[in-house]
Amino acid sequence: MFKNLKHDLPASVVVFFVALPLCLGIALASGAPLFSGLIAGIVGGIVVGSISGSSLGVSGPAAGLAVIVLSAITTLGSYENFLVAVVIGGAIQILLGALKAGIIGYYFPSSVIKGMLAAIGIIILLKQIPHAFGYDSNYQGDMNFFQSDGATTFSALGRMFDFISPGAIIVASLSLLILLLWEKILSKKHAIFSIIPGPLAAVVFGIVYQMSVPVTSAYAISPNHLVTVPIPEDFSMFLGQFTFPNFGAAMNPEVWIIGATIAIVASLETLLSVEATDKLDPEKRTTPTNRELFAQGTGNIVSGLIGGLPITQVIVRSSANVQSGGKTKLSAIIHAGFLLLSVILIPTLLNKIPLAVLAAVLIIVGYKLAKPALFKQMYSLGKTQFVPFIVTVLGVVFTDLLMGIGLGLAVGITTILIQNYKNSHFLHILESDGDAHRVQMTLSEEISFLNKGAILRELNSLPNNTLLELDVRNTVRLHYDILEILDEFAFKAKSKGINIKLISNRGRVENPESFKDYFGAATQA
Repeated sequence: MFKNLKHDLPASVVVFFVALPLCLGIALASGAPLFSGLIAGIVGGIVVGSISGSSLGVSGPAAGLAVIVLSAITTLGSYENFLVAVVIGGAIQILLGALKAGIIGYYFPSSVIKGMLAAIGIIILLKQIPHAFGYDSNYQGDMNFFQSDGATTFSALGRMFDFISPGAIIVASLSLLILLLWEKILSKKHAIFSIIPGPLAAVVFGIVYQMSVPVTSAYAISPNHLVTVPIPEDFSMFLGQFTFPNFGAAMNPEVWIIGATIAIVASLETLLSVEATDKLDPEKRTTPTNRELFAQGTGNIVSGLIGGLPITQVIVRSSANVQSGGKTKLSAIIHAGFLLLSVILIPTLLNKIPLAVLAAVLIIVGYKLAKPALFKQMYSLGKTQFVPFIVTVLGVVFTDLLMGIGLGLAVGITTILIQNYKNSHFLHILESDGDAHRVQMTLSEEISFLNKGAILRELNSLPNNTLLELDVRNTVRLHYDILEILDEFAFKAKSKGINIKLISNRGRVENPESFKDYFGAATQA
C-alpha cells in the first residue's frame, strides 16, 4: 500500500480540503454539533478506510442523511439519544453484510450510475457558484434542489447577485486560474508541481489574501464566508466536544426505527457510491460490497459511540480522490489523519480559509464529472442507454440522489423488461481440467445488466493462467453494461495470465482489444 505514497499523499491533501467544509456544513444542516461532522469524517477515513476493500472510496458524513438526522434529533429529544440510533444502524449494516446484501450494488445499470455522476457534477457546479460569489445561504455539501433556507438551486443563483462579495470573486477567480495553470501547464514543466497539489497552492493563496487585506477594505472577506472550525481553549475543552450515547433510550421503539432507516439509506448511498467510484477507477478494480457494508457498519458504531454523525461512502470526496491521482485507500486514511491533526493543532489557521477557494476546487471536480463529452458519448450509445441516463440526471438534479436513482432505475428496468419479453436469458458455464485449466462460458440470447452480478462473480473467480472460451454464437443482444465489464475484465486478465478466446458467428478472436468496438457498442446498447 505504501509504494503508492507519492500518489496517495497529494490526493489526500485535496480530499482533506474538500472534506473539511463538507463535514462542517452537513453537521450544521443536521442540527448537530459542528464537531460531530469532523468526527464522522475522521472515523470514515481511518476506521472505514482501513477495513474497506475499496481502493479509492472515501467515507464520511453524507448530505443525503442530513434531513433524516435533523428530524431524528427532534423526534428523540436529544443528540445523545440519536447517537444510540446511529450505533444500532451500524449493527444492522454489519448484519446486512453478513447476509450478503451487498449484491444489490451490482444491479444498478451503468447508464444510471453515469447519470448519477453527471448529475452530481452539475449540482456541484450550480451549488458552488454562489459560494464563489460570496453568497453562502445554503450549507457546504447541500445536494438537494429544495434548500433548507426555502430557496432552490436555481433561485439561489439569482439571489447571489444581491450579495456579491468582491473579495470572494477575486479569490475564487484567481484560485480557478491557479488550479487550471497547475494542472494544464505547471505540472508538466517540473516535478515539484506534480508533488505539490494545485488545491494546496490555491488554499495557501486564499489564506494569504485573507490575512493581507485589511478588515475595513471593500475587498475583505467577511468571517461568515470563511471555514468555521470549533476552537477549544485547551485540551480538556477539545475532549469535551465528544458526545456519548444515552443507552437508556434503547428501550424507545423510535430509536430502533430511526436506526433501521439510517442503515437502509446509508447502505444504499454507499453501494451507489461504490459502483460509481469503481467506474471512475483507472485500474478497473472491483470493490467487495459485502465487506464494504461491514466496514460502514463498523464505522457507524464507532462514530455513534463518540458523538459522530452517520457515515456513508460519498461520491464527491471519492471522485476528488480519483481525479487527484489517488491509487490506494491510504489516501482516504491520510486525509482523515489531516482532519484530526488540523482541528487539534491549527484550527485558527483553518478558519482563515475562504469558502470561495474551496468552491473553486469543487467547481473543477464538478466539471470533470459532468463533461459535455459524457453526454455526447451516452447519446451515441442509443436510446436504451441515453434515456435512463438523462432521466437519472434530471431526477437527481431536480429532486435528490435516491429519488433520481429510483427514476433512472425504473426506466432502465422497464427497457430491459421490454427486451426480455422477446428473449429469455441465462448463463451456461462448463469447466474442464486437462493439461491447462479451461473454462467455456456460453452466453444465452439476451444478456442485460440484470446478469452483471452472476457474470462478474464467475469472471472474478477464474484462477490465474486460465483459458476462457467465451461463446456468444447464440447471443442476440449483449447489453452495453456487459460489454463494459468484459472490457474491464480483459484489462485485469492480462495481469492474471488469463487468455480469452471469443467465439462468435463472425469467427474466433484471441484476446480482443475491445469488446465494445468488436460488437459495435452503439448498436448493441
